[in-house]
Amino acid sequence: MTLPAGRHALTTSTTETAEALIETLSARLLNGDSATTVLEGWCEERRLASEARLVATRVPGPERDPSPLQAHRLALSDGEAVRYRHVRLSCAGHVLSQAENWYVPARLTAEMNLSLDVTEAPFGRVVHTLFPRRRNLRLLRLWPRDAGVPGPSDLVFAIEAILSDRSGRPICEVSETYTGAILADGGA
Repeated sequence: MTLPAGRHALTTSTTETAEALIETLSARLLNGDSATTVLEGWCEERRLASEARLVATRVPGPERDPSPLQAHRLALSDGEAVRYRHVRLSCAGHVLSQAENWYVPARLTAEMNLSLDVTEAPFGRVVHTLFPRRRNLRLLRLWPRDAGVPGPSDLVFAIEAILSDRSGRPICEVSETYTGAILADGGA
């Protein structure tokens, strides 16, 4: 039997285990205030690295302006700038997700803006001192439940959310797309 690329011939129990892991991680992300913190905890649990630390590698491409709806959700003032950052979040070489961030640099410190410009630090780690809160906009399932176990580069689910500082002021809108690499297990 030949399976399409990214599909794995696995037992029903393996498929059920993968589905349970997908549900567990998506629930944690929806209930957490920082995807960075949740993913680093996930990497530690899954033993993907001796130090579970995410790296945000820039994805080359054009800048993307926020849509009118995104600008509204960010509560932009007239002329207030928005920056765009598109990264792949990985742990020990496993690309767990891609994240697109539309953030308001005037609502961050100069040090935060510099870090976002020149480092591979994830957004959540950079802005953690603002005590961001997440408001989820939607969860979209991309990998069908009956399609077996996704391969490492297959798209599994996506989450869109608004991050606000402790005062409730929006600082960022994020679109995160998670891959089958979330199923990797360093202890297996």
